[in-house]
Amino acid sequence: MITITLKDGSSKQYEAGTAVIDVAQDISAGLARAACAAEVDGQLVDLRYRLQQDCALSLLTFDDPGGRHAYWHTSSHIMAQAVQRLYPSVQLAIGPAIDTGFYYDFDVDAPFTREHLEAVEKEMQAIIKENLPIERFSLTREEALQWADREGGPYKRELIEEFPEAEEISFYRQGDFTDLCAGPHLMSTGRVKAFKLLYAAGAYWRGDEHQPMLQRIYGTAFPKKSLLDDHLQKLEEARQRDHNKLGRELELFMTSEVVGQGLPLLMPKGAKVMQILQRFVEDEEERRGYLATRTPVMAKRDLYEVSGHWTHYKDGMFIMGNEEAGEDVLALRPMTCPFQFQIYKSKLRSYRDLPLRYSETSPLFRNESSGEMHGLIRVRQFTISEGHLICTPEQLQDEFLGVMDLIDYVMDTLGLREDIWFRFSKWDPDKKDKYIDNPEAWEFTQDQMKRILDAMELEYVEAEDEAAFYGPKLDIQTRNVHGKEDTIITVQIDFALPERFDMTYVDRDGERKRPIIIHRTSIGCYERTLAMLIEKYAGAFPLWLAPVQARILPIAEKHAAYAQQLQRDMQQRGLRVEADLRNEKIGYKIREAQIQKIPYMLVVGDKEVDNEAAAVRSRKEGDLGPRPIKKLLPELLEEAASRKF
Repeated sequence: MITITLKDGSSKQYEAGTAVIDVAQDISAGLARAACAAEVDGQLVDLRYRLQQDCALSLLTFDDPGGRHAYWHTSSHIMAQAVQRLYPSVQLAIGPAIDTGFYYDFDVDAPFTREHLEAVEKEMQAIIKENLPIERFSLTREEALQWADREGGPYKRELIEEFPEAEEISFYRQGDFTDLCAGPHLMSTGRVKAFKLLYAAGAYWRGDEHQPMLQRIYGTAFPKKSLLDDHLQKLEEARQRDHNKLGRELELFMTSEVVGQGLPLLMPKGAKVMQILQRFVEDEEERRGYLATRTPVMAKRDLYEVSGHWTHYKDGMFIMGNEEAGEDVLALRPMTCPFQFQIYKSKLRSYRDLPLRYSETSPLFRNESSGEMHGLIRVRQFTISEGHLICTPEQLQDEFLGVMDLIDYVMDTLGLREDIWFRFSKWDPDKKDKYIDNPEAWEFTQDQMKRILDAMELEYVEAEDEAAFYGPKLDIQTRNVHGKEDTIITVQIDFALPERFDMTYVDRDGERKRPIIIHRTSIGCYERTLAMLIEKYAGAFPLWLAPVQARILPIAEKHAAYAQQLQRDMQQRGLRVEADLRNEKIGYKIREAQIQKIPYMLVVGDKEVDNEAAAVRSRKEGDLGPRPIKKLLPELLEEAASRKF
């Protein structure tokens, strides 16, 4: 007999070899019906998993992340089986569960259309109705390779070849469909109740643009139709907020095939929002003691060899110059730190000079793969609020806290504070090629950062193998409207580059010592932050950020002169104002301003001209009635200055 400790702390005894599903059935028939997977001593397993020794067992329903993973993973296999039935020549690639559902990649002759997806959905319904039992089995590596040659195909063979020779490899079978898979899965296909295939898109095999282009079908599934309907409604709301859609409709940015992928063009309105953000950040940094620098956007490879970027980051850089022809090899900078370190080294520094806080609004360049780029969120050229704090070890905690206070202020002012969380990103000691090889320094620096974070009582998650190559970092995370997680701001403690660049200061005892460096951004990448703000406010920016704060709408042509004079007066007071002088009906002009999400519409006619007033319509509050211009302007200026959102 073995002892099973359940989630509530109670214990039960069963014979060794009892399946998890039998434990669930023993507890409650309802729980057995709802269970999707389980955790045994923290490991995610199938319900068919057999318990061989004393352990802690948690049964997972769809409400648990592990349960959803199994539910969606099974849904992806049902979809792949349906595609294979309908299109027997298809080659299967991979089909994982993801945060919001599932996908599967297929090598097919032509892209999937909506009609194809409808046919696949119909076949999936048939597979679910068949309620096929799902079986798990294992093969040796050699047997698995034979399976791949016989029926699995080249993509499965490539995956199998990466397994160690002695390892047994797991598979799942449901009816006439078998797939290489680690699991876990539901007990049968009939357990999937409500699903929807969302769309198909191109995706390179393993995300590598040099590999074949596959067709990826995305879908989602839920235990109840009502839950699916709610999710689809949220997806539609997210689509309406998508910065790619709104950014173009509101003329904030555009892209051009002639210019190139990952190189968005900020239009006047988008550039204005960026300018507002940049001035806000630079003024706040100056108020907090930062010194602005301006450095080149490129440098010789020599600089990047010293910093380590040439070794650890070369594939992500744009490189030019023919070394064989005797030319300097230059690279566009992926970050600013090596340049600011040269400024630090321009003269001998004393402990009295520290801390030094350098800041720069930096255009950076990273050679992102085409499959990774998305709107303003991931691009090849971007602008970052980069900063480096050079301090003594004794100053590290206070400077780190100061950085966090700045970030908190910026996020709070933008209205984004509630949308972020923190990740403590650490190195992986087994990946020596990825990181600077100094285990003692890594452990010491990670302990230092953890001590500071814990002293702040900051809630964070830990992530292995997410550090910068030169030190651990605190990543500030968020999700876009589609649920994809992104890092928007990082704070890094650097133990390596001061030594690589031979950076020193003269301490109180007259000895030269190494400073510690904090790498940080205060608002992150401006383009990505702009994307977040578009999605956060659905394009309806608060007054202080709105590229156009008010639009003046003359009722008739005879009111145009007054509208133009009012526009000039408001602009001279520092407000961003347009006048719509088109020969259109006033109702049409109002609707146009509403579509463009203008915060205030100022309608002017005979009465307004006579009384030096405007009939005010607010985007938020509707018709506010006539207001004297002398009162209206100070009110708008005060609202803008308050940075309310």
